[in-house]
Amino acid sequence: MKPKAGSARLTEGPEGKSILSLMIPMMLGMVALISYTVVDAYFISRLGTMELAAVSFTFPVAFIVTAVSMSFSVGTSSVVARLMGSGDREKVQRMTTHAMLLGVFAGMLVLILGVLTIDPVFTALGADEVTLPIIHDYMQIYFFGGIFLVVPTIGNSVLRATGDAKTPAAIMTIAALFNVILDPILIFGLFGVPRLEVQGAALASVIANMGTLVVSFSVLYFREHLIKLRTLFSLSLILDSWKRILHVALPTMVSSLIAPATTTFITYQVARFGQEAVAGFGLAARVESLSLLVLMSLGGAITPFVGQNFGARKYDRVQTGMNFCFRFSLIYGLVVAAIVAISAKFIAGLFTDDPLASHAANLQMWIVPISYTLLGFSMASNGAFNAMGKPRQAMFISLSRTLVVYVPLAWLLSRLFGLAGIFVAASCANFASGVIGYLWFRASFSKKFLDRQHA
Repeated sequence: MKPKAGSARLTEGPEGKSILSLMIPMMLGMVALISYTVVDAYFISRLGTMELAAVSFTFPVAFIVTAVSMSFSVGTSSVVARLMGSGDREKVQRMTTHAMLLGVFAGMLVLILGVLTIDPVFTALGADEVTLPIIHDYMQIYFFGGIFLVVPTIGNSVLRATGDAKTPAAIMTIAALFNVILDPILIFGLFGVPRLEVQGAALASVIANMGTLVVSFSVLYFREHLIKLRTLFSLSLILDSWKRILHVALPTMVSSLIAPATTTFITYQVARFGQEAVAGFGLAARVESLSLLVLMSLGGAITPFVGQNFGARKYDRVQTGMNFCFRFSLIYGLVVAAIVAISAKFIAGLFTDDPLASHAANLQMWIVPISYTLLGFSMASNGAFNAMGKPRQAMFISLSRTLVVYVPLAWLLSRLFGLAGIFVAASCANFASGVIGYLWFRASFSKKFLDRQHA
């Protein structure tokens, strides 16, 4: 029987099937998002090297905005999924409405801070008098579209929290297609449209995100009936909702923002071995990002699954679902490690004929992928702890990987064993965070813990 709109969909049926029903659409949605950033870069590159360089400067800022959006979405998904599982529909409606309002305020904050800090931020990043005016053209439009980025991200997280990952995936895919269609029209001025160049690329993304907002809001309002505008008239309830969401969102945000800082430090360490090593490192990192899409989707899928079942006090389903994730991660990691190791030289040869760059890429692809087995444990545990409203545990698992193990070990091993030491450090960090996540989750579901939850 098809679940009723707005009901808990993940508290019944085979656990593995429920998780895969969330994971596969999420992965397809991520692919759609990645594809349109690649298409953006392609069309902008047709304008010239300076335009491509200028927009490349915007990536760190765009990453921060995306990290903030995703943090709010994780916080919302955690709270809503638990309420769905407990069957408190009225609170689900209130939380959804207030989460969307929070997205509006966050989008406005992005606009104000972003527009006011364009010059100092991008000058600090290295933009010069040639690229800075182009960056202005792009980012002024990008920041004005902040609301259309943050709000639908939250809206889609609510849909996933109800157990529906197909609708958000379809929304993101259609938005990506619209962006791809609009890009050349607005950038180059086709079909009588004014030629807007980099402004056209920014505007295409904003228009696509506007469509995403309209559709996700409409689905939540008309189909799921989870938007109740009358709840907007109680300040005390709004503040209570925001407090619950931010309880999970803020630690998630800290973890998300530490990641690019860690990557910057590691890139600096790799650069000590030459620019060719950086090129190889970047090449292998792209292969890694594609390989980890599956595990990232798995980690995202476990949040609504654990949230609903934890809220419904179906702890046996939480444990069974997590066991499925651990087995899946182990098998997937071993398969990917074997494939990448065997094809490393071929992959590197597709992108570069420089022997030093190829060597660096091969080293990373031979050493790091085997650790994906336990990195999946870490991602699943993060998602589970966030779902249970325990964000500090999730944050510690993330920081144990980056700041506690990866950064100091990369510094030490690179001096003892050269470039290979950095990749050994990455592998050790993945293993360590996986072990910590696994053991901590097991401890959290000890008999004593379950008895306390039932009390």
